[in-house]
Amino acid sequence: MEGRTAFATTLRALRQRCTRPSACNPSRGIRWQSSQATSTIPQGSQHFWTAGRVALASAFTGTAAYLYGISDTSSHFRSGAAAPSKPQYADRRQLEKAIAELRGTLGEDAISTDDEDLHMHGFSEWSSINIDTLPVAVAYPKSTDEVSQIAKLCHKYKIPMIPYSGGSSLEANFSAPFGGVSIDFCFMDKLLQLRPDDMDLTCQPAVGWMSLNDQIKDSGLFFPVDPGPSAMIGGMVGTSCSGTNAVRYGTMKDWVVNLTVVLADGTVVKTKRRPRKSAAGYNLTGLFVGSEGTLGLVTEITLKLAVIPQETSVAVVNFPSIRSAAATAMSVVRSGIPIAAMEIMDDVQMGVVNKAGATKKQWKETPTLFFKFSGSPNAVNEHIQQVKELSRKQGGSDFEFTRDAEEQKALWSARKESLWSMMALRREGDDIWSTDVAVPLSRLADIIEVSKKEMDDLGLFASALGHIGDGNFHESIMYQKGDPEERRKVEDCVTRMVDRALEMEGTCTGEHGIGLGKKASLVKELGLDTIGVMKKIKAALDPLGIMNPGKVFDM
Repeated sequence: MEGRTAFATTLRALRQRCTRPSACNPSRGIRWQSSQATSTIPQGSQHFWTAGRVALASAFTGTAAYLYGISDTSSHFRSGAAAPSKPQYADRRQLEKAIAELRGTLGEDAISTDDEDLHMHGFSEWSSINIDTLPVAVAYPKSTDEVSQIAKLCHKYKIPMIPYSGGSSLEANFSAPFGGVSIDFCFMDKLLQLRPDDMDLTCQPAVGWMSLNDQIKDSGLFFPVDPGPSAMIGGMVGTSCSGTNAVRYGTMKDWVVNLTVVLADGTVVKTKRRPRKSAAGYNLTGLFVGSEGTLGLVTEITLKLAVIPQETSVAVVNFPSIRSAAATAMSVVRSGIPIAAMEIMDDVQMGVVNKAGATKKQWKETPTLFFKFSGSPNAVNEHIQQVKELSRKQGGSDFEFTRDAEEQKALWSARKESLWSMMALRREGDDIWSTDVAVPLSRLADIIEVSKKEMDDLGLFASALGHIGDGNFHESIMYQKGDPEERRKVEDCVTRMVDRALEMEGTCTGEHGIGLGKKASLVKELGLDTIGVMKKIKAALDPLGIMNPGKVFDM
């Protein structure tokens, strides 16, 4: 008891010092807002099986809370997806035995049932979708072997396992609809080996991509996938994320060489060896990337690295309309200019950045394109002039660019800080619905123009932004979460955007994953036969359905 209490006290102290979501490394942070959801577990309990925890345990043998979450969270759940069948998971006695065995195996402090800890691992202020059910316990492994031991016990007692790293996912990817054990990798945050001559490295899942690049900067190499600043490698693998550099460097799936994965029964596998190319067997690495923890728990990741460019320059250009900005982006891609990154933000989002004071500069509040150029000095100069000319043809103005590192950081920070800037402006009771789609480049200007108009017509605080160079587009809408009519309007707007993207042969999610929120949209996108193949793979690797259940599709 003393060890568990000390561990919970340490976690609470860390939360009070931190401002952004992450795992439990003190150099990163957790924004804790307990007022945003009500835990079903009594605060201050000193015994494991309180009445509240018994209620949570019932989630293993019933789906009432989950079905409530489905009906309450998103219109995607009400647009054709069947309700999940009743799961057969551990009962109360089995849960007690399993948690006692986990503590006996891994140590008292490795398993937490602290109320705030459970809340943090089942609720996210970043996600547009939250449900009432929380995990029953949180495990903190320190090695692949410990993860394997956790999996063996959970498999033995039929207890769901939910992986957790950065905690900044947007589609309830780490929620616990059937209770279970949340597996937090925060102590598995090490760079295990850097191999400069091979231009690769191996790391654990709770390494942040920004921290990783800081650790390897003296090698002349960097890892180019750059989503939100708080993202960690494990979550990035799980959702196959991308980021601002995707137009030049591709997405997560392009940079993972191999994975060490713990399967549902505790078996440890390595998906392939280290060569950049291999024709040996099935592409198991690609199978696990983007699977959102539904097939296995990733404990080690080998990543390819890129050479840091000789020179980098950042530019910002204003446009008279969102369509003219999108049209410019398409023309830049079609021209073959090897742009390093290209981002779009609408007039509302530029105003958000100004109001939040996230940067030192006051920006012009019009639709804006952000460009990043990299390469040799001569190539950078040539590409800047080419993009300048293409921008002018669409009415672009105030072409501002810099090669100074500090000025670049200030210019680019407006885009990287966009979501935090919007969240900083929330009033009491406000929530933010943030989601994304991606479409073929030729349809990008169309979907942005129509979707932007529909958002403006809501009469709410809403903005559009995205990784426009690869057809990825995001909406962020602020609304009063306690107003059912307002939420319905937002749901309808988001649903129309997703359906519109699918009609344009696009995808319901460019980089956020499916989670709980987009399961019905995935069926619309791929069809029942394709989903059926996925279910067969899931059933083969996880016949008990204990790996992050309820996500991607219902079994």
